[in-house]
Amino acid sequence: MEGTTLLCSPLVGKTVEDMVRDMALAKSLGTDIVELRLDFLDMFDPYRDLEILLNGRPLPALVTYRPKWEGGHFEGDEKLRYEVLCRAMELGAEYVDIELKAADGFVHMISGKRPEKFKLIISSHNFQNTPSTEVLGELVARIQAAGADIVKIATTAVDIVDVARMFQVMVHCQERQVPMIGLVMSERGVMSRLLCPKFGGYLTFGTLTAGKESAPGQPTITDMLDIYNIRQIRADTKVFGLIAKPVKQSKSPILHNKTFRHVGFNGVYLPLLVDDLASFLETYSSPDFAGFSSTLPHKETAVTCCDEVDPVAKSIGAVNTIIKRPSDGKLVGYNTDYVGAISAIEDGLRGFNVKNVVGSPLAGRLFVVIGAGGAGKALAYGAKEKGAKVIIANRTYERAKELANSVGGRALSLAELETYNPGEGMILANTTSMGMYPNVNDTPIPKHALKFYDLVFDAVYAPKVTRLLREAEESGVATVSGVEMFVRQAMGQFELFTGLKAPESFMREIAAQYT
Repeated sequence: MEGTTLLCSPLVGKTVEDMVRDMALAKSLGTDIVELRLDFLDMFDPYRDLEILLNGRPLPALVTYRPKWEGGHFEGDEKLRYEVLCRAMELGAEYVDIELKAADGFVHMISGKRPEKFKLIISSHNFQNTPSTEVLGELVARIQAAGADIVKIATTAVDIVDVARMFQVMVHCQERQVPMIGLVMSERGVMSRLLCPKFGGYLTFGTLTAGKESAPGQPTITDMLDIYNIRQIRADTKVFGLIAKPVKQSKSPILHNKTFRHVGFNGVYLPLLVDDLASFLETYSSPDFAGFSSTLPHKETAVTCCDEVDPVAKSIGAVNTIIKRPSDGKLVGYNTDYVGAISAIEDGLRGFNVKNVVGSPLAGRLFVVIGAGGAGKALAYGAKEKGAKVIIANRTYERAKELANSVGGRALSLAELETYNPGEGMILANTTSMGMYPNVNDTPIPKHALKFYDLVFDAVYAPKVTRLLREAEESGVATVSGVEMFVRQAMGQFELFTGLKAPESFMREIAAQYT
């Protein structure tokens, strides 16, 4: 497996029996190596338990006995810890991890005893931040000088741009043929774990199940293999992703990655927890980072961060898709929300009860948009283009007024919306995050007010049936789920990302399975 990033599952069971069972599970899930975190064991008898763990193991083992002073649980005598790790090596463990601060004593202890295929990982963990590339480079040199076969550095991402410094150091190590594990902890550092194969990392960690992490930000092995297709990631793999805050709840990585695999496209799509959009785009400016989806709270900021903006997106005032143009590297912004949502609502009306309509079934109708953010702007613009009369309701009335003025509509407060009933045939479109998981009991409008509408649309797709949609159905009102908008806007993005026609039936199948 030379030159291939290995997948390692940390085993954090409280008993030896748990770890033995988890080793078999790791093997069945497709893991390459298991890390035996001895410091997690409650009652550990080194001489008895090491033999049980290492004899007849189904996978190569990395043995770690992490002290409390380096983020682990061991609080005993250092000499005992060295002896346990030395014993693991003698019993055939393929790898042992020792911390840089303790490396001198341990290297001295095993001097002249190392088995031929044994590899010593010397590690350094920073739980506060990620230093400069210069400091990281010096740290690599110190770890090498201490006698490491493999250098391991784990830092913490305060901002997602911190990960770029680790990538630079990893590439430098790869060029010098220095085996390195470079990982950045926390949710903002997840990209470092998934892109290890692209930047030449020796191994990356994936948990057996959610909740069994040995460090912050570790994805599951199943997600790494089945969603992110980590075995297919190479140096030339193009990186795409969803720029958002929060980002965890999104199903976009599942939909895009499975579609990439389905059509054989060499790309990976990541969840990107971004605080500062301009800083992110400036940092990840290489052609490898080829395109992004942008959502809350970045859609409006994205307009100013792009070098060029498609006329429709400019008119809307929101960008949900950013493409790095291959010919000159310029960032071009688009909006696929507009077509995705409006076409879904039109189809919902056509299936409902619209007779003898020439053109759009939205023409002449009152179209009430809740929310004045990026998605609200897209819906308001789209409805206006289709000939609807647009009403904007928003928590902040001034924002509602600003958007209403831009589309020649009218603004309402959310309180006014509760009794708003000027006539039949109204459409309601919620573009806020109200009702989105985990706040599934929230709704932007009381149930009694829904009877005034012919159709209710909710941009929220997790859960698929929000409280708003459920109460609309109970009131006898037609509904259109946010899943429709999600799939249609994603199809537009896929075509912009890849230049290929989106496989609609496949994407609908995946969306139905995971939303």
